[in-house]
Amino acid sequence: MVDTMASLRAFLRATRTERNTPPSPLLATAGLPADDEVLLDAPDARLGPALVAAGRGEYGPAADLLAATRATTDWENRDRYVVRLAAFAHARAEWFTSWRAAAPHDPDALLVAAELAVVHAWESPARAELLLQTGPLVEAAAAGDPRDPVPWRIALDRARGSDADHGEFERLWGEAVRRSPHHYGCHVAALQYLSTGSFRSSGGRGSHRECFDFAERAAQDALPGSLVQTLPLHAAFAYLTEGDGGPVVDRYRLDAAADTAIALSATHPAADPWPAELRNLLTYVLIALDRWQDALLQLRLTGPYTTSFPWDRFSDDPLGRFLEAREEIHRNAPAARCAACAGHPRSEHGGRAHPGDH
Repeated sequence: MVDTMASLRAFLRATRTERNTPPSPLLATAGLPADDEVLLDAPDARLGPALVAAGRGEYGPAADLLAATRATTDWENRDRYVVRLAAFAHARAEWFTSWRAAAPHDPDALLVAAELAVVHAWESPARAELLLQTGPLVEAAAAGDPRDPVPWRIALDRARGSDADHGEFERLWGEAVRRSPHHYGCHVAALQYLSTGSFRSSGGRGSHRECFDFAERAAQDALPGSLVQTLPLHAAFAYLTEGDGGPVVDRYRLDAAADTAIALSATHPAADPWPAELRNLLTYVLIALDRWQDALLQLRLTGPYTTSFPWDRFSDDPLGRFLEAREEIHRNAPAARCAACAGHPRSEHGGRAHPGDH
């Protein structure tokens, strides 16, 4: 295990993009790791060995990992692992090609194939047309294990990209929640659909306020500790980054979304790759809300782990964008402390909410 994880760490470091600006020597004084210690999209202890083996051309550990998630109905981790394995197959296909050839009807290989095809189609200028062609792969994945909600999350992503009408999306949503009423990935896919033109063009109103309504209801109904509780955070991110001049979302809803995510983040161990995406998204939203002290706390909890999302929405170098955000937080957090000392303990909640990159 030690050799495997050391190999993975070396691989992750080899993929980093060189920065043109020197790191701030003051970051260490804020309890943050040095720039060269930060890892992008580091896997957890279960996924790591499967990726290292895939890098050697071996598909067995990946197949075993996904089979275990299916056997234990661990749908949340199954979804996360499928996304990461498909991304790895997109970059290095040999191991996955061998898996498909050896086990063409394996439900786990079919699931990765469906995710890979849909993501590949999303990246094309001919997205809608190519997504329509992925239908048979998605259907095969859904038939692989009728209990599994993950193929239906993929189907929801496919429907959003192919401009499916509202009735079709509702049908797919029904299939997803019938299998897993609180599945995080399916809820995120539904929220993304509600915030896009696909929903508006099919007869829905599709305002950011309605996205918050959906997200807040889902969060209230979520199981204790579920990532579905962070759905309002996704709604806040969409509003802050994609606001198009529609109705203004009240500031208290944005702060409430962040506060709920902060509470959930606190239940997870620090410096752990599993909650890293939650903390990275939360950090971005806190920056947008001028809540610098809260953002600094999330950086400390995140430790050496960053994730492509949300930083890849604003830069082709998500690691570099994250490191820039760290420096911005470090510059602004002392000012927030001074404001609090001056008798404004909730000054971080009084900043102006604004969309866009920072």
